Amino acid sequence: MIQVLENGKYYHIYNRGINSTTLFKEKTNFEHFLKLYDYHINPIAETYAWCLMKNHFHLLVRIKNVNEITLEKKILPSQSFSNLFNAYTKAFNKSYNRHGALFERPFRRKEINFDNYFQNVIVYIHNNPVHHKICDHPLEYPWSSYVSCISEKPTKLQRNEFITIFNNIENFKLVHEEVINNFEIENFLGI
Repeated sequence: MIQVLENGKYYHIYNRGINSTTLFKEKTNFEHFLKLYDYHINPIAETYAWCLMKNHFHLLVRIKNVNEITLEKKILPSQSFSNLFNAYTKAFNKSYNRHGALFERPFRRKEINFDNYFQNVIVYIHNNPVHHKICDHPLEYPWSSYVSCISEKPTKLQRNEFITIFNNIENFKLVHEEVINNFEIENFLGI
């Protein structure tokens, strides 16, 4: 079943390995997923936050309007995500001599249309490794967009737009230090 993603809308997209199986066993897996993400998703969506965990991931994106999509052949945004997951699954299965589905289907998505939840979802995504006790601060986790958010290096993230939502970079960092109510956000997202 293909998940409908509407142009111009913001979504928190997340999924996990089927039966909570490991999606990313080593550094090259994370890197390959991000490379495929760049190829399949950047043409059809703007990315605001992401985090890749061992057995699941979180993305916050805005699906571009039809006139913003740069693909020669227009395909549905949902199909682009399906193409990403299929390409990664094929590569992962080949690398580890396995077969069959890797991701739970269908992928989960929640439309985000409230400024407060938009900000909270960014913090939730970046703090996911802290929540799962992998590290003490999102700065310590290499497989999320947090470092790109606070860096001045070029990025494909929509850094300037979402920093404005936090008022400035210092407030962005400060809000990430605060304890958020994961239960409330997970309840809203249906996680």
